[in-house]
Amino acid sequence: MIRRSLFAVLAGLVLTGGIVTSLAGVAAQDATPAAEPFKVGFVYVGPVGDLGWTYAHDQGRLALEEGFPGIETGFQENVPENPADAERVIRQFAQDGFDVIFTTSFGYMDPTINVAQDFPDTTFIHISGFKTADNVGTGFGKIEEPRFVSGQVAGAMTETNQIGYVAAFPIPEVIRGINAFTLGVREVNPEATVQVVWTNTWFDPAKERAAAEALLDGGADVIAQHQDTAGPQQAAEDRGLYSVGYNADMASLAPDAVLTSAIWNWGPFYSDVVQQVMDGAWESSQYWGSWQDGVVDMAPVAEFVPEEIRAAAAEEVARFKSGEETIYTIFTGPLLDQSGEERVAAGQAMTDEELLSMDWFVEGVDGDIPT
Repeated sequence: MIRRSLFAVLAGLVLTGGIVTSLAGVAAQDATPAAEPFKVGFVYVGPVGDLGWTYAHDQGRLALEEGFPGIETGFQENVPENPADAERVIRQFAQDGFDVIFTTSFGYMDPTINVAQDFPDTTFIHISGFKTADNVGTGFGKIEEPRFVSGQVAGAMTETNQIGYVAAFPIPEVIRGINAFTLGVREVNPEATVQVVWTNTWFDPAKERAAAEALLDGGADVIAQHQDTAGPQQAAEDRGLYSVGYNADMASLAPDAVLTSAIWNWGPFYSDVVQQVMDGAWESSQYWGSWQDGVVDMAPVAEFVPEEIRAAAAEEVARFKSGEETIYTIFTGPLLDQSGEERVAAGQAMTDEELLSMDWFVEGVDGDIPT
């Protein structure tokens, strides 16, 4: 249930049917009938204050409001990924006349497709999925690029050569990120390994912190993650060890531990989609943006990291942003899986289709992929 404070009301937020809406720059109505505002809705899997995945998406929503004065945005947070709840919330947005609806978690894929069939004049964008329709597109970014560079930083900073990774769900998005991070680790430190523990959660601070503590107990001295809380970061800080954040810059939550964070910047993508729809130019597509496009980035490397490591990371970041180095150079052979079998031959690059369905770990990962 969304809580509404007096401050939120004064700030221009309105609670309607469980959906928080914001009138961006819309003046109070007078006696002259005004045109209906263009409405953009967001379905969130976590709270907007998680300082993780949902926080990053909501920052994109706020950037959209800033760039398009006069539009109305709305969001519903903490929507479970089970089909009944997700479909109910998505359908409510559509029934309330929202022109564009962004559904921002993998588990919303089928509910988005189902609702879209009944609202052909509404544009739906599902984040991280792979199913499309005439009025449904997908959007994601190559977070593997900053994952790879953050792995290089982690590999240079570990002293035990054991790095822990608190993983969410065994889906290609998460597996691909673990692999990119591990390839970065081992490029600078071939002796290091990445141990994976699964939580099957996106947002469970206590469970995710406990998973990180187990990895630290096992000898890891750097912790990475694919969840929406800073629990693993804080577990590392409490031990006087290091961590790599995700989704947003987590340095403020564990300033003595966070080396850097792989982060999202959804504003440019959201703005581009909304402009296309307003112009009548939008067509269904599967967007997968890169570092060069600006949808992904890496937070500044902490000042306590040695200068030579920070300088090397800065050079890598510059190459990705320039387009000189791309995700294809990360996943170019020879690549072995964790059993030693060659999965990608020398000189060959994995295709988008192969990357988007990745279901195996690269050499250097210690852990299993649940079935």
